[in-house]
Amino acid sequence: MDGVVLAAGRGSRLKPLTETRPKAMVEVGDIPMLSHCFEQLCTLDVDRLVVVVGYRREQIMDFYGDEFAGVPIEYRVQEKRLGMAHALLAAEDAVDDDFMLMDCDNVMSTHLEEIVRCHQADDVDGVLLVHEVSRAAAKKKAIVDIDADGTITGILNKPDDPPEQSFVAAGFHTFTPAAFDASRLVQRSERGEYELSDTIDILIASERRLVAVECDDWVVNVNTPDDLETANRLIRS
Repeated sequence: MDGVVLAAGRGSRLKPLTETRPKAMVEVGDIPMLSHCFEQLCTLDVDRLVVVVGYRREQIMDFYGDEFAGVPIEYRVQEKRLGMAHALLAAEDAVDDDFMLMDCDNVMSTHLEEIVRCHQADDVDGVLLVHEVSRAAAKKKAIVDIDADGTITGILNKPDDPPEQSFVAAGFHTFTPAAFDASRLVQRSERGEYELSDTIDILIASERRLVAVECDDWVVNVNTPDDLETANRLIRS
C-alpha cells in the first residue's frame, strides 16, 4: 500500500515557529514531525510515500528529496489549503489502489499494524485509528460514532450531549480509492473547508463499511505550543 501524508499546512497557532518553516518541519524529539510519520509508515512496509505539500513546500522537498529510508517519495501540491478532503484529492493521480493516510501533525505511539490487518478483511472499505476524549472535549470535536462490533456508523460534529465514551479520529486511516470519489462530493463546511469527516459520512451513506481501531498507547494532535510540549514529553519518556 502507498502512504499518503498530508503536510501542506502552515500551523498558524504554532507561530513564531511556523513563520520560517512549514508545520510538518516543526521538531518533536529533535526530528521533524514529518519524519515521525515516515518512520511509522516504513514499519508498515509502505510501497511509496505520496506527500501533499503546500506552505513553504521547498523546505520539505529539499530536506527529504526523493526517498526516505529507501522508500520512494512523490510530491503533490495543494496550492490552496482548503481542508483535508481537498488535500486528499491533490494526491489522487498518484494513487491507484488501497492506501494509508496520515496527517503529519499527529504524533503517536501505537500499533498501526492492527489497522492494516483490519483493512485486509473482505468486507472492510476503510479503517480509522481513534482515541478517547473527555465529554467536555467531545463537545468541540467531530466524534466518531461506533457500534458494538467496531463499525463506524457516522460522525457527530460537536455534539451537545456526547456519549460517555467519545472517540475522535487520530490522524491515521486506511481507505480504498472510493475515498477519492467521496471527497469530490464534499461541500464546503461552515468554516470554508472540505472536511475529511464529510468524506467519511459520504462513504458510510454509500454503504461502504468503515471500522474503528482504538489507539493502544498515546497520540497528540500538535496544533498549539502546549500540544508541542506534551508531544515532546511523551516522545522522550
